[in-house]
Amino acid sequence: GGEKGRRRPESIYRRGARRWRKLYRASGHLFQAKRFNRRACCGHCRERIWGLGGQGYKCINCKLLVHKRCHRLLPQTCQKLMDRAMPSQEPPSDARSEEEGVPPDDPEDADGIPFLPHNRAMDKTDDIETEDSDPNRLQDISAVVDGIDGIKLSQGVALGLGDFELIRVIGRGSYAKVLLVRLKKTEQAYAMKVVKKELVHDDEDIDWVQTEKHVFEQASTNPFLVGLHSCFQTESRLFLVIEYVNGGDLMFHMQRQRKLPEDHARFYAAEICIALNFLHEKGIIYRDLKLDNVLLDHEGHVKLTDYGMCKEGIRPGDTTSTFCGTPNYIAPEILRGEDYGFSVDWWALGVLMFEMMAGRSPFDIITDNPDMNTEEYLFQVILEKPIRIPRSLSVKAAGVLKGFLNKDPKERLGCQVQTGFTDIKSHTFFRSIGWDQLEKKEMTPPFKPQISDEYGLENFDTQFTNEPVQLTPDDQDVIKRIDQSEFEGFEYINPLLLSTEESV
Repeated sequence: GGEKGRRRPESIYRRGARRWRKLYRASGHLFQAKRFNRRACCGHCRERIWGLGGQGYKCINCKLLVHKRCHRLLPQTCQKLMDRAMPSQEPPSDARSEEEGVPPDDPEDADGIPFLPHNRAMDKTDDIETEDSDPNRLQDISAVVDGIDGIKLSQGVALGLGDFELIRVIGRGSYAKVLLVRLKKTEQAYAMKVVKKELVHDDEDIDWVQTEKHVFEQASTNPFLVGLHSCFQTESRLFLVIEYVNGGDLMFHMQRQRKLPEDHARFYAAEICIALNFLHEKGIIYRDLKLDNVLLDHEGHVKLTDYGMCKEGIRPGDTTSTFCGTPNYIAPEILRGEDYGFSVDWWALGVLMFEMMAGRSPFDIITDNPDMNTEEYLFQVILEKPIRIPRSLSVKAAGVLKGFLNKDPKERLGCQVQTGFTDIKSHTFFRSIGWDQLEKKEMTPPFKPQISDEYGLENFDTQFTNEPVQLTPDDQDVIKRIDQSEFEGFEYINPLLLSTEESV
């Protein structure tokens, strides 16, 4: 079955990704995935548990509530029945039902959950931390956080489809369509990822959307990752409004250049390293590094995009086991069925760097034999065939490729738990990079994309940009079958934007 919901062309390579275990062990707890009908607070990070699908885990023994992404990060062990409920999780006193007039719907799911009324005064109590309780956050975010279903703008200024002008189709997966849009109020261009709700129909699909949204939120603070502007929904669709990056992707540029000079590849690889390390420090394995997910901005800096394959909640040394990725970039440990960690991203970077500098994949199979053009044969090559480095490459380049393309993740460059990123930065291939400057975007990119019109559409594949931009009308029969409660709390506006360009 695989994670069939993505329906990407490579979905055939995602067989076995379904995880049938219904109980999840961590720190002695036995967690069960739960959907909470009122927002709970996580016993680990203290943020609220809300959003799509079964985003909370509840220990069947001690009743602890945590985010799915936090359940492996718990320092405390399960005490069967904890001495007292976590303070951020205690239900309000019994008087609440007269006060708010709406009891929780399902007593089992409401177990240990504060029922939060619309009355904002309650958000200020000491034992319920909210999104705006951190004094370092922008002061005006308090106007944003309101109501029970996530982040909504204050009265009358929530974003919707009508706030955007749809300009052009710039990408399409089987799951989502990506449009170039303009926010009418500011005339700022964005990319809008449009997902049909009818395609999001099992827990795995919902996980994918929730993970992508959560990683987009965190990515907003890193210069080499595409960040999130806002999210909203209609009855039939989910909309993620993200940064528009108009210099084209590396696949587009590689098709035109065939291969890149080593110093160009070094620059792109170094910026990608910073992006990957940022994700890893946040406990996220990217799992989908490939030429088409590396975008260039108008100056020629790198931005990674597409977080649908990400895995969250991974600490240094932690592992996961889902079989996923794009065939050509899948690391040997995934193919061997081993548990893996951040190592798979450094392998994929090795494949990407090889492609940039050699102008071909390290696993190119040139043959007329149809038996050798199968995914099984490709996987056998990845697992067994020694990497042959072109003689035209420098010793340093050959060294870094051998480092990243080591089939043993314990020996691979970047994969030592304490020193991995330092090992990469100090490798002779990267010696000429000033990492502090690079991180501040103070190093001049080696290539500046051509952007002749307002949007740089010449850097996108014409197979998309010639498509009609309108969305198909809603089919009421399809809408009737959608469980809208799955999508509660999807709305979002990036708090950093409220103080700057939006100034709502």
